Amino acid sequence: MIQLTKQMTTEQTNERSRQLDQLSVREIVEIMNEEDQSVAHSVSRALPQIGSAIEAIVPIMEQGGRLFYFGAGTSGRLGILDASECPPTFGVSPELVIGIIAGGEKAMTQAIENAEDNAEAGKLEASAQVTSRDAVIGIAASGRTPYVIGALQEAARIGALTVSLSCNANAPMSAASQYPIEVPVGPEIITGSTRLKAGTATKMVLNMITTGAMIQLGKVYGNLMVNVQATNAKLKDRVVRIVQDATHSDEETAKAFVNSAKGDARVAILMLKFNISQQEAAQALQETGGHFGKTIELLKQQ
Repeated sequence: MIQLTKQMTTEQTNERSRQLDQLSVREIVEIMNEEDQSVAHSVSRALPQIGSAIEAIVPIMEQGGRLFYFGAGTSGRLGILDASECPPTFGVSPELVIGIIAGGEKAMTQAIENAEDNAEAGKLEASAQVTSRDAVIGIAASGRTPYVIGALQEAARIGALTVSLSCNANAPMSAASQYPIEVPVGPEIITGSTRLKAGTATKMVLNMITTGAMIQLGKVYGNLMVNVQATNAKLKDRVVRIVQDATHSDEETAKAFVNSAKGDARVAILMLKFNISQQEAAQALQETGGHFGKTIELLKQQ
């Protein structure tokens, strides 16, 4: 009965979506919301593959390697978005996660004709940027974009770790990677517009990959963004709240230690927890390569 109801609902949604230009705004957003609710379920079926990719990427980052995203159009823009969010959120170098889009920087805001069809351009870009110590994720909703496949093939030839992320089953791109991730989301309500469900699914998976990797690299303490970069007033307040949460201190104490720590939440937490100086806290972090959990353990032993 449940399956029949779900099937009827899907059929009704598909029929309504064929008449989009005849619907009210409320009906349009209802259909979009119904379709979007299926995205998380599609992603959930790929969790084993996503987890395996993260487990393979983390050792590369631990050994000084970088993570590259190669994509075209919406997929390329989402890769660049995810990469650009890593430094402020996790306090890592902008060179750790790098997004590359077919057609170059101009393609971030404009459609570049035929850029995604150029497999040779993907190979040349990968050859110029990637080393055998790095990891490469090729992103293409269709799973068959020549530029991305070219980049993956060249990355594999160089000896880099390769991962593919597509929103179709049995995607040709999967054959070009060691760790294929496929998240079939089904037809879009506007046929072929992969900025919709496919875009949402892609963003969800990229969120998982970088967040999962950064947690493993010790950039998070509990569920606190201890590596956050306090680059504006809002984030400076957030650093104080993070220190309060981590040390159960009052706001005035947390502020004083954050100032002593030069805005570094990790250093402030270590100073409060272990009654040490700013220099001692910074030195302990350096000894563990910035892995906060390992730093805590090191100081406990001392």
